[in-house]
Amino acid sequence: MLTIDQATYDAIVAHARADHPDEACGIVAGPEGSDRPERFVPMMNAERSPTFYSFDSGEHYRVWNEMWERDEEPVVIYHSHTATEAYPSRTDIGLAKEPGAHYVLVSTRESGSADGPVEFRSYRIIDEAVTEEEVRVVPSYDSASGPAGEAATGADPAAG
Repeated sequence: MLTIDQATYDAIVAHARADHPDEACGIVAGPEGSDRPERFVPMMNAERSPTFYSFDSGEHYRVWNEMWERDEEPVVIYHSHTATEAYPSRTDIGLAKEPGAHYVLVSTRESGSADGPVEFRSYRIIDEAVTEEEVRVVPSYDSASGPAGEAATGADPAAG
């Protein structure tokens, strides 16, 4: 299960909407071994494409070096789909090289860059095997263990 705070969830969705009609991409770093996404890092889609994404090689190198220096790892690797469901494509599966990461896909196919519903789904992708996992959105990590935690599975909770 991916547990993510509301602010980070909102930032990923906002990035997906802002880059629409092109795919958005980025990571959320967290302390090594924590499985806790804490530092939102939007990245540039070097392809500038509505059907494909790749990290800019220089930015990729810089971000991964920052994580190494801060004892972090990519807890979430995210990108958006602009015209299809939030499910990894064959290309996405082939590019998934971080076995400990949650691969988040956000589909903006229904609302585009406007407010409205999005699909927000998370997967584990190991050796090209795709397993969908539950997404739990919490107001903050302090409330993750309390009753204020709110589950979100496939929809923007703010979109109702």
